[in-house]
Amino acid sequence: MNHLPFKPKTIIFDMDGVIVDSMPYHFIAWYEALRPWGIRVTCFDVFEKEGERWQKSLKYFLKQAGIKPTHKIMNGIFNERHRIFKKYFKRFIFKGARELLLDLHHKKFTLALVTGTPIAEVKKILPRQIQSVFKCMVTGDRVRNGKPHPEPFLKAAKALKIRPADCLVIENAPLGIESAKKAGMFCIAVTTSLPKEYLKKADIVVSKLEEVEKFLCVN
Repeated sequence: MNHLPFKPKTIIFDMDGVIVDSMPYHFIAWYEALRPWGIRVTCFDVFEKEGERWQKSLKYFLKQAGIKPTHKIMNGIFNERHRIFKKYFKRFIFKGARELLLDLHHKKFTLALVTGTPIAEVKKILPRQIQSVFKCMVTGDRVRNGKPHPEPFLKAAKALKIRPADCLVIENAPLGIESAKKAGMFCIAVTTSLPKEYLKKADIVVSKLEEVEKFLCVN
């Protein structure tokens, strides 16, 4: 396939692993926060759960290790994970991401952001120039159900008054892809975090973000 089977009216981007190369830092934070509890996670363990609420991911990791996920333990690990992430994180926008977003905005595509990251953190991470191209931003603290539930993408479509079938989603993780597909949206996945075999539920898989525009048949 070298073009889309429809002309999208809205293009919805995930943030972590799509626009911002942040997933390695998320892995380091999870790894170091869980290590004192005798839990060893791999990058694949973390990347597969990208987009999921941290509470759900943490409960899974604890239960796998036979540890009861009490409120005290959950909060302690989360706070340590957050501290480590802030200590090491360096903002790095993927090559071509800024240019692609600005070009699509210039060509009058309606752009939206759907991310599991809270709005306060999004505003710290994304440069204002990039934030300004999004007509709608649905963040993790603004939905009841996070990915893989379809709510985040459906909420974006509703806010923009657009049919889900007219939306194109750009994702990098299995749970994000599942969320988009459940919402009835076409999805292109980028292999920035995980290899192609993890992203099979996407309609199209590309190796880098710059490849997305060629499917839009725009000049």
